[in-house]
Amino acid sequence: MGASEIEPMMSTTTDCRIWVDDPAGFTTRKVGRFHHNYHQHPLFQLPELEALAKELMPLKQCRFVKQGVTQASAFAHASEHPDGRGIEDVFRRIEEPGSWIALYDVEVVPRYQALLDGILDHMRETVEREQPGIFLVTGFIFISAPPSVTPFHIDRENNFWLQLRGRKVMNVWEATDRVVVPAPAVEEFIVRGSLRNVRLQEEFKARSHEFDTQAGDGIYFPSTSPHMTRSDPDWTKPGNGVAISIGVTFYTSVTREAARVHQLNRVLRKCGLSPVYPGESAVSDAIKAPIGKVIGAGLSSLSRIAAPIGRMRRFANPPPGSF
Repeated sequence: MGASEIEPMMSTTTDCRIWVDDPAGFTTRKVGRFHHNYHQHPLFQLPELEALAKELMPLKQCRFVKQGVTQASAFAHASEHPDGRGIEDVFRRIEEPGSWIALYDVEVVPRYQALLDGILDHMRETVEREQPGIFLVTGFIFISAPPSVTPFHIDRENNFWLQLRGRKVMNVWEATDRVVVPAPAVEEFIVRGSLRNVRLQEEFKARSHEFDTQAGDGIYFPSTSPHMTRSDPDWTKPGNGVAISIGVTFYTSVTREAARVHQLNRVLRKCGLSPVYPGESAVSDAIKAPIGKVIGAGLSSLSRIAAPIGRMRRFANPPPGSF
């Protein structure tokens, strides 16, 4: 019958939880491991994910990559399958090597919004010790059959990443590593959403944390932490050849302030200066953030004006909550 034959033992919503081995030692500023049992949740089983995909497809929130993508490829994805397959066909053939589908912004479906909020609630108190004001909780589910990858990239949000089924190897770098992603590349991504200068080089791998994950494992990483995944076929067997993970992402007052500082830093860099990176000086951030907020508001206004005349890319929307 395929991948849906083997399903984990089901748990109710109240049975599922997230925990860390050393709560006192956990920090939102660094990469860290945690554990969970959400792989047992009914909404994370393949039949339910197929139903979710059918709801998201008309919204163009199912994303697909072409065969042959590597970890060093640009992270390009499209809202249509490269072979024109429909959702039923995608899931019927999901165990075929290299199959890959991502479900973006699953919080638009109320039952998944409630699920995401419940996941984050387990860590809310811990997060808000350092980063109060959580907002815009979103979810990205990745379903693939080995050999498959998610290319090297960075995100604007903090991320609780849960492995739900199968195995994946996650490489993730500290967000403070300016060798791997220089400050100008981070600024370009934060302000314009461009990953053109976020590129993997082979020598970077030694600088990463590498986690060989299976169902029940989780990794937290802060905003702009470079990361990538791969799933190799050595663990697969008939009826059990699909890897599923979810990134539960969110913004906070800290990511908001950092985005505002990046807004101004990008302007200062264009003037030939070398501004202090967000988080390195509380005094500098306190001065820059209000100015960056004004810049972000201006960019947002320009994007609304430019969109009807086809110049949206020049004035890309700043990060949510940064103005």
